[in-house]
Amino acid sequence: MERVSFAAGCFWGVEHAFKQLAGVLKTTCGYQGGQSLNPTYEDICRKDTGHAEVVLVEFDPSIISFDRLLDAFFFMHNPTELNRQGPDVGSQYRSAIFPTTDEQSSIALDKIKSLGPTVVTQIEDFDKFYDAESNHQHYLAKNPGGYCHIGLDVFKKLKEGSF
Repeated sequence: MERVSFAAGCFWGVEHAFKQLAGVLKTTCGYQGGQSLNPTYEDICRKDTGHAEVVLVEFDPSIISFDRLLDAFFFMHNPTELNRQGPDVGSQYRSAIFPTTDEQSSIALDKIKSLGPTVVTQIEDFDKFYDAESNHQHYLAKNPGGYCHIGLDVFKKLKEGSF
C-alpha cells in the first residue's frame, strides 16, 4: 500500500471521486500544508492557517498506478485556477500534491510539466496530516444531494475508468 494526499478544492467531492477508483483502498479528508497545529474546519475557513483541504488516498499500486491517480486528479478539477475550484475561493482550495516518496514527487513533477505552463498545481512536502472532523468524512456518501464542485458525469467516468 502507498499513500499520497491531493488538494483539488472542497474535499467532499475530491474524496468521493477517488473512492470511485479500483485500487483505492481508503480515503480520509483532512488538512495539510499549513503552519498551525490541530486546525479545525473553522480555522481553515478563516484562511489564516495556510492549510489546504486534502484527501489522503491509500492505494494498492498493483491495482492502480500513481500515474493513473494523477490522471484522475487532473481530470476531476481545474489545475489552472489559482486558489479556487468552482465557487470555492481561497488558498485552502489550492491545487496541490503531497507525495510520500521521491518517486511520487518525480512522477508528479513530470506530469505537471507535461500539462504546460498554465498549470498552477504545486508539489508540497508531505508534512503533518490532520484528520478533518467526522462530519466531513465520506460526506457525499452520507449526503448524496450535497454540494460539490465536481460534476456527476466526472464521478461516473472515474468509476467506469473512462477518464
